[in-house]
Amino acid sequence: MTSDYYPYSKYTRVWIPDPDHVWRAAEIVRDYKEGEPVLHLTLEDDTPLEYPVGPKSNPLPFLRNPDILVGENDLTALSYLHEPAVLHNLKVRFLEPNHIYTYCGIVLVAINPYEQLHIYGEEVIRAYSGQNMGDMDPHIFAVAEEAYKQMARDERNQSIIVSGESGAGKTVSAKYAMRFFATVGGSTSDTNVEEKVLASSPIMEAIGNAKTTRNDNSSRFGKYIEIGFNRQYRIIGANMRTYLLEKSRVVFQAEDERNYHIFYQLCASASLPEYKDLCLASAEDFTFTSMGENIFIEGVNDAEDLEKTREAFTLLGIKEGNQSSIFKVIASILHLGNIEICSQRDGESCHVLRDDLHLKHFCTLLGVELKQMEHWLCHRKLVTATETYVKNMSTKQAENARDALAKHIYARMFDWIVEHINKALHTSSKQHSFIGVLDIYGFETFEVNSFEQFCINYANEKLQQQFNSHVFKLEQEEYMKEQIPWTLIDFYDNQPCIDLIEARLGILDLLDEECKVPKGTDENWAQKLYKQHSVSAHFQKPRMSNVSFIIVHFADKVEYQSEGFLEKNRDTVYGEQINILKASEFQLVADLFHDKDDVAPPKSSRVNVRPAKSTPKAPNKEHKKTVGHQFRSSLHLLMETLNATTPHYVRCIKPNDLKEPFMFDSRRAVQQLRACGVLETIRISAAGYPSRWTYPDFFNRYRVLLKKSEMASADKKLVCRNLLETLIKDHDMFQFGKTKIFFRAGQVAYLEKLRADRFRSACIKIQKTVRGWLQRVRYRKVRKMAVSLQRYGRGYLARRHADFLRQTRAALLCQKQYRMVRDRRAYLRVRRAVVTIQAFTRGMFTRRIYQEFMLHHKAMLIQKVVRGWLQRRRFRRARDAAITIQCLFRRVRARRRLKQLKVEARSAERLKSLNSGMENKIVQLQRKMDDQSKELRTHNEQLLQVNNKLQKQLEEVQSRQGGAGGAGGAQLSSLQEELDRLREELQEASAQRKRMEEEHGKEKTGLQLRVEELEKENALLKSEKEEMNHRILQLTKSSGDGVSRPEDSGSVSLMETSLQAELDAERQRYQNLLKQKTTVEQRYDNLKEELSMSKFQPGHRRNPSNQSSLESDSNYTSISTSELGDTEDSIQLVEEMGLEKAAMDISLFMKLQKRVRELEQERRRLQVNLDKMEELARSRGSESRSSTSEQETADLAYNNLKRQELESENKKLKKDLNELRKSISERASENDSSKELQDSYNLLLSQLRSANEELDGRKEEVLILRTQIVSAAHIRENNQPIQSSEAPEVSEDKEPLDSEEALKAYHGLRESKKLLEAQLQTQSRQHGDELEALHTQIELLRDDIEKKQEILSYTASLSPEARVEYSVQQEITRLTNDNLDLKELVEKLEKNERKLKKQLRIYMKKVQELEASQAAAQTSRSRPALSRQVTVQRKEKDFEGMLEYYKEDEALLFKTLITDIRPNTVSATVPCLPAYILFMCIRHADYVNDDQKVESLLTSTINAIKKVLKKNNEDFEMTSFWLANTSRLLHCLKQYSGDEAFMTQNTGKQNEHCLKNFDLAEYRQVLSDLSIQIYQQLIKVAEGIIQPMIVSAMLESESIPSLAGVKTMGYRNRSSSMDVDSGGPATYTLQALIRQLGQFHGTMRDHGLDPEIVGQVVRQLFHCVNAVTLNNLLLRKDVCSWSNGMQLRYNTSQMEEWLRANNLSHSKAAETLEPIIQAAQLLQVKKKTTQDAEAICSLCSALSTQQIVKILNLYTPLNEFEERVSVSFIRSIQTRPQQRHDPPQLLMDTKHMFPVLFPYTPSALSLETLHIPASLGLDFLIRV
Repeated sequence: MTSDYYPYSKYTRVWIPDPDHVWRAAEIVRDYKEGEPVLHLTLEDDTPLEYPVGPKSNPLPFLRNPDILVGENDLTALSYLHEPAVLHNLKVRFLEPNHIYTYCGIVLVAINPYEQLHIYGEEVIRAYSGQNMGDMDPHIFAVAEEAYKQMARDERNQSIIVSGESGAGKTVSAKYAMRFFATVGGSTSDTNVEEKVLASSPIMEAIGNAKTTRNDNSSRFGKYIEIGFNRQYRIIGANMRTYLLEKSRVVFQAEDERNYHIFYQLCASASLPEYKDLCLASAEDFTFTSMGENIFIEGVNDAEDLEKTREAFTLLGIKEGNQSSIFKVIASILHLGNIEICSQRDGESCHVLRDDLHLKHFCTLLGVELKQMEHWLCHRKLVTATETYVKNMSTKQAENARDALAKHIYARMFDWIVEHINKALHTSSKQHSFIGVLDIYGFETFEVNSFEQFCINYANEKLQQQFNSHVFKLEQEEYMKEQIPWTLIDFYDNQPCIDLIEARLGILDLLDEECKVPKGTDENWAQKLYKQHSVSAHFQKPRMSNVSFIIVHFADKVEYQSEGFLEKNRDTVYGEQINILKASEFQLVADLFHDKDDVAPPKSSRVNVRPAKSTPKAPNKEHKKTVGHQFRSSLHLLMETLNATTPHYVRCIKPNDLKEPFMFDSRRAVQQLRACGVLETIRISAAGYPSRWTYPDFFNRYRVLLKKSEMASADKKLVCRNLLETLIKDHDMFQFGKTKIFFRAGQVAYLEKLRADRFRSACIKIQKTVRGWLQRVRYRKVRKMAVSLQRYGRGYLARRHADFLRQTRAALLCQKQYRMVRDRRAYLRVRRAVVTIQAFTRGMFTRRIYQEFMLHHKAMLIQKVVRGWLQRRRFRRARDAAITIQCLFRRVRARRRLKQLKVEARSAERLKSLNSGMENKIVQLQRKMDDQSKELRTHNEQLLQVNNKLQKQLEEVQSRQGGAGGAGGAQLSSLQEELDRLREELQEASAQRKRMEEEHGKEKTGLQLRVEELEKENALLKSEKEEMNHRILQLTKSSGDGVSRPEDSGSVSLMETSLQAELDAERQRYQNLLKQKTTVEQRYDNLKEELSMSKFQPGHRRNPSNQSSLESDSNYTSISTSELGDTEDSIQLVEEMGLEKAAMDISLFMKLQKRVRELEQERRRLQVNLDKMEELARSRGSESRSSTSEQETADLAYNNLKRQELESENKKLKKDLNELRKSISERASENDSSKELQDSYNLLLSQLRSANEELDGRKEEVLILRTQIVSAAHIRENNQPIQSSEAPEVSEDKEPLDSEEALKAYHGLRESKKLLEAQLQTQSRQHGDELEALHTQIELLRDDIEKKQEILSYTASLSPEARVEYSVQQEITRLTNDNLDLKELVEKLEKNERKLKKQLRIYMKKVQELEASQAAAQTSRSRPALSRQVTVQRKEKDFEGMLEYYKEDEALLFKTLITDIRPNTVSATVPCLPAYILFMCIRHADYVNDDQKVESLLTSTINAIKKVLKKNNEDFEMTSFWLANTSRLLHCLKQYSGDEAFMTQNTGKQNEHCLKNFDLAEYRQVLSDLSIQIYQQLIKVAEGIIQPMIVSAMLESESIPSLAGVKTMGYRNRSSSMDVDSGGPATYTLQALIRQLGQFHGTMRDHGLDPEIVGQVVRQLFHCVNAVTLNNLLLRKDVCSWSNGMQLRYNTSQMEEWLRANNLSHSKAAETLEPIIQAAQLLQVKKKTTQDAEAICSLCSALSTQQIVKILNLYTPLNEFEERVSVSFIRSIQTRPQQRHDPPQLLMDTKHMFPVLFPYTPSALSLETLHIPASLGLDFLIRV
């Protein structure tokens, strides 16, 4: 230390002793020099004081710490460590910020607030969990976390020792420690061990706690609870050991005290039915509960507490029967205390009244014999070596025996309950480690101290010895770890006091020896103590007493009264009474008093052999153990357990004896501090190096003392070493460790003084500079004002001169202007006259020219009209001549047309169209007739009802008329007229009905006749057709047979002539058919218009009862669905029109039926022809192949022509069907839909589909036949050369013209005609398509040109900058469109690629077949040429967005798509691809109406997702991936459900893909619940990742460098609190936290998660950041400063900036940061005046008053230039009326979960465009 520094100088503050306040603050007013006898002081109230100082009697007073150190969390952080500093620091923390916990080295000092504080909730537990002990404010949870962490890290058992005197809060502290372990180390199984551990507390409080004068809930026993943990450090069980139950309280209570709580709980519930058999009354009626004269505790409901006790019993597995037995035993004790024992006349004996009701209740409740108990309550048995005597007892002895029995019963009951609690908490699992919680009585001293206080203080002596050795050991370890030279510290060792009590011939040995003496007394024992221990320094004899002794304990001297020591140590209970209880009829009562070593006799031994003499029982050593011996043994066992563990100490302090909240009695507090060992800890710490700083903290704090050149060094240790060696000359005052600097007491205060002096000098320099600057500013201001005055004066004079000059110039200007105006007016007058003359002259000449021009114009008009009339007359003459010629020509053509129409009248096609039209008309008329019949029946029924009603009214009127007389005559006449009128209307209606029926009948008869005629004509035409076909076949056969037979030329010419005539007739007939077609089309259009105009509802309706027949609705036979057919276009049209618009006509089915039958006949005919041709090819030889091939060529041509006709007719039917469907849908949309229409639509749709399938089959068969015909043609072509070689020979010998050649010519002409017509139609169609394409292209080019012109004109009107911007936008738009076009092109190319691959596989198959056929041809030489089989391909249907799989592939589907998939495998595809694939599978299952497949698919999907999430429950990426897919699958089920609410944004194609058969609303709910579960898991995983980063990033990292200051840290930051092996806790910066949030956001966005859900996730994470940050701020004093508030505000602004950068401002995440933002502002605002308080209350609207007060209490200035927040200011905040509803808890709920909402987000993706990559391995899925 420097030579010029002396601590006792002027203005130094000190502590002086005070009799009232223990210590009092004072200030030195004059420097003190060594040797002076007086120290001049001034007290805080400015009272002068001369404090005497002497080297021996009165040493110098203790120095006070700087104000910056006052209120420290750790007492060892104080620079001066002594009793007044400790007491003052505790008082300041307790009274001002209301902090009840303070560290003192390794000890947690807990002061009882006598008030319920909200600092023990689960949020506080979570805040302290995982934190180092010195990082947070002192708390019992911090000690518990330290024990839990060291158990897990060091794998060593731990103990928490909670001690203190009665009323200090030991039980509550132990309870909260166990609650922390139960919350943090909760069991993973379903056994709820942690709940059972907590449930033991209310039971033990009920049976072991009582009200005393110092505490309303005082524990009257000690307990040690071992909480067992497994290898995962989860609670698996517990065990409890109890010590020294205060049994005397059962029979005696002092004034204003109570017995144990359980007695009062039972008495309070005595009126309940379940407790009636206990025969209890009020507690005032029982002796054992009314001695204290106060049976109530304020604020405690004993009846409710009993219910909690019973619930705890039930939770621990104690059955109702055992509970009832327990309550009976406890009630029997109360009745036992009320048994009245009366004295006999001799005074040596006593008796119990025979009618004593309480004795009767006692025996009934315990199930014992009344007479025996009555006898042995007043007698006792004496056993000698030879005889046994029964001796009477006096009243006093009997009462003592009764009380001893009551105490014994309660003690046994207490032990039984503890044993069963341990059984309930026991576990069969192997215990890996445990944490013990010791709740034991503290050091006690009363006015009268007895055996209980002696045992309590003996136990505290043992614990204090263990505590001192442990503190010493920790100090030694700390010094050795830091490699500090270790100097032996002398600390207090209380081993002599312990030896005095427990050593050989100690106090306990002498007490046990005296108890063995038959007539030993307390006085004799006291005399032995005087004699044996009078030389001991810890034993003293009082001057005024011979029955008491004094022991000098470590805390204080205690005088013990020896009276009652022997009786309490013996704990005597008479065996006769115990034997009666052993024979109880209740098993539980009997078990209470049976010793554990007793063995029940075998049941078979029924004969008892009694000896002649009664021999005394063998002495039971175990039974003879005294209470002192048992307590000493259990205490040794406890100390062995504690020594085998790592102890943690909690010292509870009682602040006052009045139980007033937050009132501090310094005298009582310092007495307890001395007794609990806190001051001893301070003394041991102060003896060494109590103040410790890490090198970085020391450098940051005291770098202001360095020079600028010294700070340039990078080695901080060297800089600190040089600084200390310069500042402190005595090197013994500090030591340099490996990581810390150690200081002796007072050195930190010296360094703080130097730092303050440096700051003070800097402030003076700053003030000097600022004052000089202010004076210079003032001088400049005065000088500037003078210059301004001069400038304004000179300006005034200049302005006056300028005004004179302006006035002179203005006069000249006025003169000049006047003269100018006068001359100008004269000039303008002359000019106007000249202009007028010129105008009139020019007008006259112009009118003359105009008149001449009009004359010429009229002449030209007359010429034009005359010439036009002449030309029109010439044109009319020419037109009339042309019309005459045309009329003549048309008349000629009309006659020809008439002949053609007559031929067409007999054609089959016309009859077909007429027949079809008549069929429709008949059906319509039949429907119309049925509807009219129904209406007539309805009208008749209504008329009959009205008639009956009027008849009844008439009768009533007539009946009334008889009674009323002439009064109702007028009314009767009116009714009669009304009746006549209605009858006339009825007759008219019936006549009209008959007329309509006759008309309908006539019309029906006419139609039936017409139908019959048409049917006959149709039959006639069919017969003619068949006859013609038969003739053609005969001619074919005859020509085939007659090839080799010659005929004469006459017959040949005749045949040729007939064939030529037939050919001409066929041509004429074909032309007539073409004309007939146009006529039929026109009639069809007319019928369609008539159909649209009629009100007839087309289509037939059927209900489920008559689905197989249509006879009831029409006159046609039933149509089987297997016979119907339709095209794909018609079905697609029906589906596009929807359910309500679709309708059906019977003519459609007739056409389809007819078309299918024709195709079937055509197929059969072609098959027959093919078979015939094959037979002819096999039977005929090479000589006849020429004629055969010609015949087959003719048949082939005919078949081709027939096929083309059928195809054209099929196209026509398609067109007619589509047009009919559209017209019917338009009419159906006008009418209301009904259930019947829906049923008919469903039926017709199914019939259409089945007919379509059958028609497809027929098409395939026709194609196969065509293929076979083509192959046969190839064969004939190959064989044609052979046939041609033989043809000339035939022509030489035969006539060139025969019937076969004529037939060939006929067929050739037909074929050529058909081919030409087909080519013409094809060319016309192509020309029409090309023309339409050109028109379309022209229109597109026109639109493009117009758009470009508009753009060009718009661009020309813009500025150059806007023009550039507009051109850039246009280019971006063009590129975007090109990009979309390219994407579509890529998709088309991919689709074409898939088709080409499929065709390639087909061609490969063809090649293989070709190779096989070639190999077969080489082996077969008989065949001259290779014949190839043509493979017929079925046309590939369009992909409808459905996927099909087989049942056996379902497990593979889920394994590939859910179980084994990783998010990165589908990262380059469409987001949520698995969801789309699963839904497409669901669509197909719905399409095929497979309910089992749908159920299996959805159930397996949900279970597989749950399994994957359970396996990856800590993987954020996987959880986010499946949350996106699950929500997308849910949206797909909604989007394609068919509900109108979800279809508003769908496209037409998406609406077609809606589910048809199943309503999956229940599965949607299940998926919604699963999505919520996944969301919660996602939040849990994300919070688990960011939670370790929050505190370090938001509160500890220096985002603004060199802003945060450093305060002295306490002793709590010792090495045992940190994990040294892992390098300490990881530190995170704000940027690391933001990067992690950005990673979360990017992952969710890449997975396609809905933006609304992403916003909710971010909001939840920001709430977690806010809650954790605010909770740590509220629990850490070191971060509540102005600089930390600035850092925190900057960090929150960075978080808000991240939200804005990621477009998350709408997510309401920024609002969750409002509390921490307001807390940062609270740390920065001014906190002095009332206006400041009002501003704080209005500013901190998101903080509760409790949180505001807590932050203000924690606010800590980093140096002496800042001011603390005054207590009055905090009180003004508390008392200010608040208009808010604050929550009761202090901390925010970090586990609070905002309600999640999954908004419906439909997908714009079309399912048919979805591409499944091959890398997924889903080849087994079939595209449908």
